[in-house]
Amino acid sequence: MEEINGQEIGEKVVRVLKTIYDPEIPVDIYELGLIYDVMVSTDADVKILMTLTSPNCPVAETLPVEVEEKVKTLKEVNDAEVEITFDPPWSKDLMSEEAKLELGML
Repeated sequence: MEEINGQEIGEKVVRVLKTIYDPEIPVDIYELGLIYDVMVSTDADVKILMTLTSPNCPVAETLPVEVEEKVKTLKEVNDAEVEITFDPPWSKDLMSEEAKLELGML
């Protein structure tokens, strides 16, 4: 059986996450700072800990499902699960410099 390279899978997962955009902000969810953690198990199961810009975000129901489905399309990934947390709550400080620049905040 092929050995699982968690870091390699993690990097591929991040590339997928960078293709998913917040519908209200023209920046991907990774650069927005919505992704808190990407964990890859020895079985190539991926768990993503993420937040939303607010608890009553209009995509609260659909965005986690979209993230799970897109990550599951990676052939290296066995399964994917998204956990939503609001601890710590999202703030503009979590955004990358690139995202702040894109939104004219720098």
